[in-house]
Amino acid sequence: MKLSVRTWLSIATLGLIILLLVLTRHELAHAWKLMSQVNLWILALFIPLVLLNYFAAGEMVFSYLRAKGRMAHVSAAEQMRMSLEVNFVNHVLPSGGASGVSYLTWRLGKIGVSPSRAMMAQAVRFAVGFAAFSLLLVLAVLIVTIDDGVNRVIILMSSMLVGLMISATVVIIYFIKDLRRVRKISAWLVRVVNKLVRRVTFGRKRVLLRAEPTEAFLVDMHEDYLELKHDRRVLVRPFVWAVIFTCTDVAMFFVAFWALGSVVNPAPILIAYSIATLAGFAVITPGGSGAYEALMVGFLVIAGTTQSVAIAGVVLARVLILLVILVIGYVFYQHALMRYGKSGKPSIQR
Repeated sequence: MKLSVRTWLSIATLGLIILLLVLTRHELAHAWKLMSQVNLWILALFIPLVLLNYFAAGEMVFSYLRAKGRMAHVSAAEQMRMSLEVNFVNHVLPSGGASGVSYLTWRLGKIGVSPSRAMMAQAVRFAVGFAAFSLLLVLAVLIVTIDDGVNRVIILMSSMLVGLMISATVVIIYFIKDLRRVRKISAWLVRVVNKLVRRVTFGRKRVLLRAEPTEAFLVDMHEDYLELKHDRRVLVRPFVWAVIFTCTDVAMFFVAFWALGSVVNPAPILIAYSIATLAGFAVITPGGSGAYEALMVGFLVIAGTTQSVAIAGVVLARVLILLVILVIGYVFYQHALMRYGKSGKPSIQR
C-alpha cells in the first residue's frame, strides 16, 4: 500500500519527537525530581505566561498582516493555533528556524496570503524581534553595569551581542532596499544554492532554485519593504508584541527560579536567554536541546547565580515549555496536516 506524503510527514514528525525526548531524557528526569521542591502556586503563573508568550509570538506576524488587510477574517483562536504549530515545528526540526519559516509560509498560504507577503511578515517579525531584543538588552546591560557584583565579562558579551543584532538588521535592510542589489543577490543565491545542491547530491539534482521565480519573490519583498518604509506605523504593534514576547520568555524562567525558592535578577536571565536563543539557530539538535541549557546555565553562573540553582531553574522552565509545545503544538500541527494536506490552492492575496 502506497503511503501519502501527509502520512510520511506524520511518521517523520513522530520520529523526531521521539528523538527529542531521547535527547532531553536527563532534563526530563531532573525536572521530575525537582517537582517535589516546587511551590505549585507560584509555578501556576507559568500557565498565563506561556499562553501570552505564544500569542505574542504569533501577533508579531499577524498584527502586521492585519494592518495590510490580509488576516481580518482569521480568528484569534486560529492565530494562536498557528503560532503553536510553528513553535512545534521549530522545536522538532533541527534547522535553525528555517523549518518554522517554511511551515508558516505554507500555512499562511492556506488562508490566502502569498509566499512573498508571508515571508515579508516574517522578516518584519525578525526585525522587530531584534529591535525589542536590542532595547531590552541595553536596559539589561545598564542594570548589570550598575551592579558591582556582576563579572565585567558579562558586560562585554552583552554589548557584543547588541552590536551583532543591530549589524545583522542593518545588513538585511541594506540589501533589501535597493532593487539592483536585490537582483544581484537573487542571481547569487540561485548560483550558490544550485552549486551546493549538485555537490551534496553528486550531480543527481542540478536545479533547486530557478532564476525567475527567485527574483520575482525577492522583488516582491523589496516592494513590501518600500511600502513599509512609507508607512512605519504598521511596525508599532509588531514591536509592542515583540517586547511582550521577550518579557514573557524571561518571566517564565524567573517564575521557575522563584517556584524553586530562588529570586534571580531578570537582567542576567535576559542576557543568558538572548545568547542561548541566538546560538540555537546554529545548533543541529532539535530546539537547540543541550546547547541551549548549557549556555544559559554557564552564563548565569558567570553572572553570580550558584550552579545548582542555575541548573534547576533552567531545566524546569525548559522542560515545561517543551511539554507544552510537544503536546499541544503536535495536536494542532497534525490537525493542520489532516485539514490542508489534500486541499486545493486558495486564492492568493497580494
